[in-house]
Amino acid sequence: MTRPMTEATAPAGPEQQPRPKKRDVHGWVVLDKPVGMTSTHAVSVVKRALSAKKAGHAGTLDPLASGLLPIALGEATKTVPFVMDGRKAYQFTVAWGSQTSTDDTEGSVIATSELRPEEAAIAALLPRFTGTILQTPPKFSAIKIAGERAYDLARDGEEVVLQPRPVEIDALRVVSHDGATTTFEAECGKGTYVRAIARDLGIALGCLGHVAHLRRTRVGPFTVAEATTVENLRASPEAAEAALRPVAAALGLIPEIIVHRDAALRLKRGQSTLLRGRDAPIEAEAVYATSGGVLIATGSVTNGELVPHRVFNL
Repeated sequence: MTRPMTEATAPAGPEQQPRPKKRDVHGWVVLDKPVGMTSTHAVSVVKRALSAKKAGHAGTLDPLASGLLPIALGEATKTVPFVMDGRKAYQFTVAWGSQTSTDDTEGSVIATSELRPEEAAIAALLPRFTGTILQTPPKFSAIKIAGERAYDLARDGEEVVLQPRPVEIDALRVVSHDGATTTFEAECGKGTYVRAIARDLGIALGCLGHVAHLRRTRVGPFTVAEATTVENLRASPEAAEAALRPVAAALGLIPEIIVHRDAALRLKRGQSTLLRGRDAPIEAEAVYATSGGVLIATGSVTNGELVPHRVFNL
């Protein structure tokens, strides 16, 4: 006779399944974030897929934007500044004829124009938007004003006044133009707002404009060609593990210095070490040290001495 299931013998439902134990995971996941997902949610997806204790992203990507969102786990969080300070690349489409409160499609329309720009007029204007320029960030941005985020103040209806600041735009070029919209590619430095580029181009052309589509294609040493997807991370634990890249992947744009065991032990203790060898640098603003293929520290070189700034426990 089959024994009836009781609360004690019945199989656990999905909500009753024990969560995997969190573990120390060190490395980078280069994510191709989909439209509609916040950067915070993306970090949660990565942490859950790898059962990781600690994770953080290297530069917020708006929910309406897609593309590259590098996510650091464990000891890799110590290398986030090297990624955030790197150059970035975007492809974005500007819709002409209206300006919005957020400078993208999320906000309400605050002004309109019947004018539409010619491609030649756009191209002639682009040199004004390259190099080091002064840019006023969007009112809906993460910049803090007296300790409050600008977007929180703007959502509460408060008047937000942000001061122009210098940003570097290495390149800005037209990819396609159909009259109503124009698609651009931009390469720029830290702190540049693509939404502000769209807004200011529209004002300068007299036709107004806002970002209708935005995709980030590069951040520091990472490119979207090497990125994984949310679907891939959720496919299986093995697929998520395969997407994990080494901690040192974030450091590809600064020199590597290989040190011997004794020097590595000094660096691990936070002590400087004198570099030896014909090719050893005398001065370097940023380097990383490895020993036996293991990342030991990041630091700088002064008078031939490697000074550790961050030490890794790998």
